[in-house]
Amino acid sequence: MDLVPIGVIRSPYKVPGDAPRQGRLSDVVSEIEVFPAYAPALSDIGNHRHLIVLYWLDRADRSALTATPPGTERELGVFSTRSPHRPNPIALCLVDLLAVEGLTLRVRGLEALDGSPLLDIKPYSPAIDTAPEGAA
Repeated sequence: MDLVPIGVIRSPYKVPGDAPRQGRLSDVVSEIEVFPAYAPALSDIGNHRHLIVLYWLDRADRSALTATPPGTERELGVFSTRSPHRPNPIALCLVDLLAVEGLTLRVRGLEALDGSPLLDIKPYSPAIDTAPEGAA
């Protein structure tokens, strides 16, 4: 399996303690820089208000198999949490797309650390990406 970064994330968060627990809890604006080789993939991205951003948590502890979520005292398996520390530290974040400036996307709601490798960008679709009412 080969993962190839398609860009890099620029944010004010330099170390893990700087970033919010969840990006949606912050109004901070970050930038996603897409590498020139992937410029054609940005066609029409400005037509979307929200994006799903996948990126690599390059400073995560990949040996962690358990975590204690904020506000709890009980340790859980990392697959039951949103801990950044996990065997394959792939992050998924829903962001607001504010602007497209060439190869740079200005977004709000991203909790990524500065310099995080960008893996993929997908448009958010409420009809597909939202669980039905009452679903657990």
